Amino acid sequence: MANRFGDVTAYEPILASPHGGEIVCNSGLSITGSVAFADLPADLDTILVAGGDEDGLLGMRDAGVLEWLTDRARFTRRIGSVCSGAFVLAAAGMLDGRRATTHWEVCDEMRAFRPAVRLEPDAIFVADPPYYTSAGVTAGIDLCLSFVEEDCGPELALAIARNLVLFMRRPGGQTQYSTGLNVQVAATPKLRTLIAEISADPSGDRTLPSLADKAGMTERTFSRVFHKETGTTPAAFVEMARVNRAKALLETSDWPLARVADRSGFGSLDALHRAFHKRVGATPGDYRARFGRHQRQ
Repeated sequence: MANRFGDVTAYEPILASPHGGEIVCNSGLSITGSVAFADLPADLDTILVAGGDEDGLLGMRDAGVLEWLTDRARFTRRIGSVCSGAFVLAAAGMLDGRRATTHWEVCDEMRAFRPAVRLEPDAIFVADPPYYTSAGVTAGIDLCLSFVEEDCGPELALAIARNLVLFMRRPGGQTQYSTGLNVQVAATPKLRTLIAEISADPSGDRTLPSLADKAGMTERTFSRVFHKETGTTPAAFVEMARVNRAKALLETSDWPLARVADRSGFGSLDALHRAFHKRVGATPGDYRARFGRHQRQ
């Protein structure tokens, strides 16, 4: 897509495998035309390792992939992974002492497999040059969009995102799944509508009496039912929803922090700071410095 929308040919994608030829995916889909490692050009700019099931990933060891990656790392500008492909980079020792991520479902396995990796289980993707890792399958798109933005500028990346109907501004620091969605999965239909409402707009009156009234329950009953069905309290969920809204505003706007606090539903800037420090482990200013819009321009 970068080649289609750009003025020049920006990339030459090459599908590669240890021995070349046909690749049979774990879904049964066959992909033909892969190039053998031995036939790849010497000047590869970026290498991306795909994820897969456990058998496929273990097979990469026997196929000499780790040795090939280690040799190529000396001459390659970027080496990255999609989903569980991070296990291949980890097995090669490339992620030791570095920040990295992978699919949230296999984070525990990664910790046990390679404790030296500084795992960030919530991140969409993590850049710790020259190594780049991304979460579940579609997060690889976010990672590649960040490459296009870095290589060719934000305008081209935006054109691609629009054409593919993608979220353009999903920076690496965002969580892999929303708190609201995660809680809704566990909740019964009676609470799902209310949870979705809070997630969509955490500002306004989200006090316990107000929420209990919307749910048609007494405060005590509502608190008990909410905790039983979601595993968290109404107050904790509202706070997290407000923190997530603040994170989105910090990533995409240049608003003063006081305005971010107000639009996120926090009663004061001090309340925003306290909640952010508790939930994110950083100040709103530090978060903006790391993930804000100016960092991606």
